Amino acid sequence: MTALLQSILFVRWDVSPYIFSVGHFQVRWYGLLFVSGFIFGYWLFSKFYKREGMPAKLLDPMLYMLLICALVGARLGHVLFYDLDFYLANPGEILKVWHGGLASHGGAIAILFGVWWYVHKYGRKYNIDYIWIVDRLAIAIPFAGMAIRLGNLMNSEIYGFETTVPWGFIFVRDGQTAAHHPTQLYEALSYLLIGIIMLVLYYKKKESEPDKPLYRGFLFGLFLVLLFGARFFIEYFKLPQEGSDAVAMSAGRLLNNGQLLSIPFVVAGIVIIIWSYIAKKPLLRQEKK
Repeated sequence: MTALLQSILFVRWDVSPYIFSVGHFQVRWYGLLFVSGFIFGYWLFSKFYKREGMPAKLLDPMLYMLLICALVGARLGHVLFYDLDFYLANPGEILKVWHGGLASHGGAIAILFGVWWYVHKYGRKYNIDYIWIVDRLAIAIPFAGMAIRLGNLMNSEIYGFETTVPWGFIFVRDGQTAAHHPTQLYEALSYLLIGIIMLVLYYKKKESEPDKPLYRGFLFGLFLVLLFGARFFIEYFKLPQEGSDAVAMSAGRLLNNGQLLSIPFVVAGIVIIIWSYIAKKPLLRQEKK
């Protein structure tokens, strides 16, 4: 009877993480979705650059910078924030990204440093600044984040606590027999909604409408508040990750590492929104005179 109810109420998730395998060579859904998020972001930036008169030749260094920073930063973030003791004892595992372990907070921090390099190299010549870049990243990143979380779903990883809600997933390939919150989908849908909001706000802003203020920095600040605010609340449904996070939560800590790391980003977002209305810099790029 229990098995029958589970088959009716819950989603039995038994999807292979591999698109195909040839010998030891394997292509994963996660990898495809990860790359597709960056490709979509590249396409979005091509539209932003065309709209605001930026040369298309600057798109490639932007893409390479984002890919390198996201991968390296997310890996180091996982190592430092979630399982440092393990990696100190097994330093060779740090490079084995295919074993899993990427932290979005680490990727976000690394991208912020990468943007500094990009602006230092191209900003003065093309009349752009740091905030101009991150405002547009605030539109593209939620879509990339959605793709990555769908990749986590295909890997049957980073899911939530057991649940009785009818949309619960039984992650068969991870050895589960009870339904769990599909927190990968919760995040993916949240990121999709945030990306759409950012895109609509950006394209609604026109130079011919000075009476409708949307200043430089507002999109980035709103992005930080919405994305990391969503991440903070979804963490309440998510099982603690391995390592220090799991140990701390088992000891009775109220907030996990993902929540603690989200709080500074939310606070920073509020500060940036306030700053944007004090500075009143135009959202759209203007040609040098």
